[in-house]
Amino acid sequence: MVDRSDELLKLTSYVQISKYREKTLKSIGDEVKIPTNIAKDSGIRTNHISKVLSELKSKEIVECINEEARKGRLYRLTDTGKDVLETIKEKENKE
Repeated sequence: MVDRSDELLKLTSYVQISKYREKTLKSIGDEVKIPTNIAKDSGIRTNHISKVLSELKSKEIVECINEEARKGRLYRLTDTGKDVLETIKEKENKE
């Protein structure tokens, strides 16, 4: 049986080894955003954001709530994604 906290630590580490993934997560936060806005907020080019979002989606950290749209797709953190972001923020507060 895999411990939920072990899984959270693995995902947190996965996000933290990439500055792009971490910035993307922080940019979305509690909001629902389109990739263009995430790119503006995080200072990452849009083409990179698309790749990062699909990586995070494959790990079920973010979800697209209007998959059928070709433009203006909306992304938000899953509950797991919120836990990962919370863990990252807690680590930063300790440093």
